[in-house]
Amino acid sequence: MGRPKAWLPFGGEALLQRVVRRLGEAAWPIAVVAAPGQELPPLPDGVIVVRDPEEGRGPLQGIAVGLEAVAPLAERAYVSATDAPFLHPAFVRRLADLQAGGHAVAVPWADGHHHPLGAVYACSARADAAALLAQGTLRLSSLFERARTLVVEPELLLADPRLREADPALLSLRNLNTPEDYAAALRALEGAAEAARGGSAGRP
Repeated sequence: MGRPKAWLPFGGEALLQRVVRRLGEAAWPIAVVAAPGQELPPLPDGVIVVRDPEEGRGPLQGIAVGLEAVAPLAERAYVSATDAPFLHPAFVRRLADLQAGGHAVAVPWADGHHHPLGAVYACSARADAAALLAQGTLRLSSLFERARTLVVEPELLLADPRLREADPALLSLRNLNTPEDYAAALRALEGAAEAARGGSAGRP
């Protein structure tokens, strides 16, 4: 896509700025986990930036680092990928409500797989993540096997009428993995803008 995902232009802001802004409508504090030496676009005051201690250890390490950063200030955290341009606050709130029912993790299951970078984790789950990392285990699915995990299918997510109205297609789980994905997301964004201006295009 020609540049790091965090810096991709999207609706007048960088993609990471958009995700942080949208997440901030549902949750605070926010911690951004960056690779060592990674440059980030400007972020709002109060956003915590932490660095992975080692490169190449995957998202499990990033989750452990992020949970450690927010643990003094929160009991749980929504973990998002950088490339989630259609993340909706109602999605975050719904997952947080489900996780609060006594589970360490509430992770969506859609399109035949888990979405660990679109899930809510108790900050206490950082101990399980750290233990797995110490064993050399990097698979995120190992955390779901170790910690009490609620696997949330679309039907359960959309049982919440607020989410069903705000994000019926669960576009909050949509990621940009290819240049084609990015181009399609930009078209969807423009379609939403056209609809808001009274045009005929549909919203994303």
